[in-house]
Amino acid sequence: MKIEVPRPVLKNKKALVVGIANEHSIAYGCAKAFREMGAELAVTYLNDKAKPHVEPLAKELESAIFMPLDVSKPGELEAVFDRIGSDWGQLDILVHSIAFAPKEDLQGGLLNCSSKGFSVAMDISCHSFIRMARLAAPLMTDGGTLFAMSYHGAQKVVPNYNVMGPVKAALEAVCRYLAYELGPQKIRVHAISPGPLKTRAASGLKDFDRMLNDAVERSPVGELVDIMDVGFACAFLATPYGRRLTGQTMYVDGGASIMA
Repeated sequence: MKIEVPRPVLKNKKALVVGIANEHSIAYGCAKAFREMGAELAVTYLNDKAKPHVEPLAKELESAIFMPLDVSKPGELEAVFDRIGSDWGQLDILVHSIAFAPKEDLQGGLLNCSSKGFSVAMDISCHSFIRMARLAAPLMTDGGTLFAMSYHGAQKVVPNYNVMGPVKAALEAVCRYLAYELGPQKIRVHAISPGPLKTRAASGLKDFDRMLNDAVERSPVGELVDIMDVGFACAFLATPYGRRLTGQTMYVDGGASIMA
């Protein structure tokens, strides 16, 4: 059956991108790819400290909606979706690219992770995606695509990834279960697992430079991926060309994950 796809392929689509911190963010790569393919954007920033770094990027991307969003603050998530509902009346794409664990719990090893630190990491990095999906689904009246960012440390032990390994494993499981629950509404859900990238969030991991070097050595293509590689992979999955793909963890890592 022939698939009729408009040019540009995401024209008239509305995308919410959560998690841009600066021009090196994976979320920024996603937003830029969506915009290049015709989508209209809503972009959030974490707080007043982050706003000056994100606002120029939002302007560059011609973001129609630009709002603060700290998922740990009651009401901020609902406010974003209320604005999308009132301004757009629809949503087609959602990118969840946020993760957090207290530094002492992230760097201290899983055995020494506190109960409070584990709960914070799980709430912000995983459960917030469920909350977003709950609010997004009623706006995806013609179907849609949800993305959550994971990492290979969810599947295999990556030294120094620590508490984020179990948290990202839970996030990948959430994507599978949401794909099942939302499938009848033609809403597809993907966990995206990029190779190591030089982002501000990743810089908090111990021995991160070693992880980057290892990724280059292991990758069949012999190169690190960049944020646009991730962005265009997500953009493809959001188009009609990816209409039968859902519930999988999609690796964007130059093939590093296939190596023993």
